[in-house]
Amino acid sequence: MRNFFHIKRLYGYILTTFIPLFLMTFAICLFLVLMQFLWKYVEDMVGKGLGLDVIGEMFFYAALNLIPMALPLAILLASLMVFGNMGENLELLAIKSAGIPLLRIMKPLIILIFFISVGAFFFQNNAIPKIQTKFYSLLISIRQASPELDVPESVFYKEIEGYNLYVERKDQKTGMLYDVLIYDVASGFNNMAVIVCDSAEMSSTEDKTMLIFTMYSGQQFQNFKQGAGSRRQVDFVPYARENFDVKTMMIPYDANFNRMGEEVIEGSSTSNYVSKNLSELGASIDSMTMIMDSVNTVDRKLMKNYYYLTFRNSYPSDRKDSLIAAAIPADVIVPRPDTLLQSKELQEQSNILQSAFSKAENNSNEFLFKSLNKTTTQKTINRHWVEWHRKFTIPFTCLIFFFIGAPLGSIVRKGGLGTPIVISVVLFIIYYIVDNVGYKMTRDGVWEHWFGMWFSSFILLPIGVFLTHKAMNDSVIMNADTYREFFKKLFFVRDKRKYPLKSVIIDRPDYSEIVDSLSGLSEDIDRYLATYSRVSYKAYWIKNGYERELHAIKSSMEIILNQLSNSRRLEELSLAEAFPVLITAIRPFKANSILAKISMYLFPVGIILRLLSVPFETRNRNDLKEIQRLSREMIGVIQNAQTTGRVITA
Repeated sequence: MRNFFHIKRLYGYILTTFIPLFLMTFAICLFLVLMQFLWKYVEDMVGKGLGLDVIGEMFFYAALNLIPMALPLAILLASLMVFGNMGENLELLAIKSAGIPLLRIMKPLIILIFFISVGAFFFQNNAIPKIQTKFYSLLISIRQASPELDVPESVFYKEIEGYNLYVERKDQKTGMLYDVLIYDVASGFNNMAVIVCDSAEMSSTEDKTMLIFTMYSGQQFQNFKQGAGSRRQVDFVPYARENFDVKTMMIPYDANFNRMGEEVIEGSSTSNYVSKNLSELGASIDSMTMIMDSVNTVDRKLMKNYYYLTFRNSYPSDRKDSLIAAAIPADVIVPRPDTLLQSKELQEQSNILQSAFSKAENNSNEFLFKSLNKTTTQKTINRHWVEWHRKFTIPFTCLIFFFIGAPLGSIVRKGGLGTPIVISVVLFIIYYIVDNVGYKMTRDGVWEHWFGMWFSSFILLPIGVFLTHKAMNDSVIMNADTYREFFKKLFFVRDKRKYPLKSVIIDRPDYSEIVDSLSGLSEDIDRYLATYSRVSYKAYWIKNGYERELHAIKSSMEIILNQLSNSRRLEELSLAEAFPVLITAIRPFKANSILAKISMYLFPVGIILRLLSVPFETRNRNDLKEIQRLSREMIGVIQNAQTTGRVITA
């Protein structure tokens, strides 16, 4: 019972640690994706005089619409920070030392993330269609709104439809425009009017549907439109000139914000997929697929009537060949079509070719038009499949990101906002790129919808399983020394021994024993080289003695060198440092294991792996011969020192 309450208390501690961090990271991630939205659509909102209520509503719907994007990133970052902090503070080590495995530590968070994923599914299915409908209807309304009039100085202003306005100088306090030039092309270029005035004022009507221009001290030039009955030819375009002291001009300009109804999105056949839930998407996909199948059936039947032997289509289907055989005697050779054409007159040949070309072009245009309609329908079906799969992929991605973040945090053991944020951003960028590739391939019909929309999950799921497995086994995959040793072996980089002269020596070396051990080591090497000078393909994968005896030779050598490291003679220490470091792991898999047997029977794979190990075997043989040479040299140095009385044996 006590142990039971201890585990429950641990679960409560983990949950109270995770939930505040998750809420904080979710708020940060939602803010970041909302800033991305702002950068993307800022040009559509700036300069249109929108009220704060409209802008606030726009950001509110955008934030709700971006929750599915921010949620997986928040889970990844929060799990990385929680388990990174626990690893950095040695809390994970303490919990594991109590006999609690990693999966059991993750159990409360797995249940919590599962419920979050289920909630994300219902949010995607029930709330997102309504949110997207409101969001896109408001976004389209903002895009279609007229820009706020803010005429710049010394630049042609073209935001008023049908008019180009140039202002040399503007009084910021009164709003008076000076040295104004207006090109009026609202009635067409041929009836263009040009107005030049010293100053002008600009205002709008109360309902903001008309723009009032009041111009002072100017002239208007306009092309003179002649009557339809005049036939007089002129070499110039006549125009009318008008001088005025004050002139007022009314221009249609709707400056109001007109909100588009949600029924426009819901009623659109090409974009209503954003407003549908799971069942509605399935029903729409089924109906459009049936329409596509029926259209394809009709088109196939129609195309059969347009091939080059169309005259045969008028015969009964069961008597086509018999009618042709009866019409053509057996001893008559049917001329080729080009021979028949050449037998006609040139004019008749031209008419035949022109008629054939016209029929081919008409048929091509007809089928092209049909194919465009089918392409549009297929793209709409693909869009519906994208939305259908997104109801499931986002919740599943939340689970995957937790099983990536939690194990990775326990492996990295770095808390705070530094390392976790870097890792989260890198992983999320990879996910975002892969997910967009799958989305675009599905949208364009290049990949099957199930493969394209689940492509990112297919990539991330093995990563999550691998990291969870490594974290459960306390792997050192994030340890730099592990990769350093791997690349040293890969590129044959040798480790160097270092035996400095010790100031205090407790155990003096027994040189008599060392000499006997070096002699025995040389004999073991001779026996090993004689036995394993050539290893057969089968023995390489099956027999254990090859690496076992090599490991015994290495252990004996290390024991001898460990004793020599206590020597006070620099000559012996430098000679001991020259002994090479043996590589005992030659095979990629343990001999006689399941993987080794599979590699052996997969003949091409086994041969490649066997050939890759040849350089390591050659290096080991050369190292063993070098060890024999150094052993003889070391024996000579020790015996010489004993003869001269410079070595004191233990």
